[in-house]
Amino acid sequence: MTFGIIGNIAKPGIKDITKNLLAYLAKKNISFVLHERLSQFLKSADKSISREIVSVSETELPERCDLLIVLGGDGTMLAATHIVGKHEIPILGVNLGKLGFLADVSVEELHQCIGDILKGDYVVEERMVLQATGASDAQVFYGLNEVVIDKGASPRVIELETYVNNDYLVTYAADGIMVTTPTGSTGYSLATGGPLVAPQSSVIIIAPIAPHTLTARPVIVPEASVIKVIAKSPSKSVHITADGQIEAFYSVPAEFEVRKADYNVKLVKGKRHTFYDLLRTKLMWGRDVRVGTGK
Repeated sequence: MTFGIIGNIAKPGIKDITKNLLAYLAKKNISFVLHERLSQFLKSADKSISREIVSVSETELPERCDLLIVLGGDGTMLAATHIVGKHEIPILGVNLGKLGFLADVSVEELHQCIGDILKGDYVVEERMVLQATGASDAQVFYGLNEVVIDKGASPRVIELETYVNNDYLVTYAADGIMVTTPTGSTGYSLATGGPLVAPQSSVIIIAPIAPHTLTARPVIVPEASVIKVIAKSPSKSVHITADGQIEAFYSVPAEFEVRKADYNVKLVKGKRHTFYDLLRTKLMWGRDVRVGTGK
């Protein structure tokens, strides 16, 4: 098995963490390749690092490894899923960030987790990906977490005429609309008041962003649904993003279609954590916030 390694070079401690990982893999005679940006950073930061480390481009990386180790936070994980794309290579996320719902393996657990992988003692979870297209061109946007259509830099709300399987749902007056996977329910969707959804659920969440009505609420629809959004704005354009990674602007009125993509993202999960464990630890469920406040 060959491991690919990608990392967020802006994270504190990334150099030492990566060096430790490479030393462990070399000691165990495990084959690995590094994303070229991480490789260049390491070699410039530490002259003792071997120039013989195999460095590969972003395009080559999915073709040169059997499993990808991602050192960073959830943002780095989302970037990695866009690099892997339809190759569906399993991804192991090592959390160097804050919450870490996608990158949920700690640095301290990494060696043990690699050992478990080599023994076949691990779980691969298949996660739904969304696919969004604009009616005016052939560009396709893919999102593991969400697709967002919003007002961009305009200070004014936009109208979002929304359909599910060609059945009219509602016209939101809002800052935007978010179409979210169960995986993305713990991300941007959670911050806007959306529901928490177990990641293996076969559903899609539709939620307005800062709607200008008290009656607008998130709607959960089956994963086979096709969501059509016609965006109308007093400004000249609307903005679409996928996972905060890929973006574009469209002239208004603009029509978009969002549906389940024809591939999944494969996340490697150890047997030590469940989704519900993460909810309790990451969101501090059950913790008495009064403790230590002096009140």
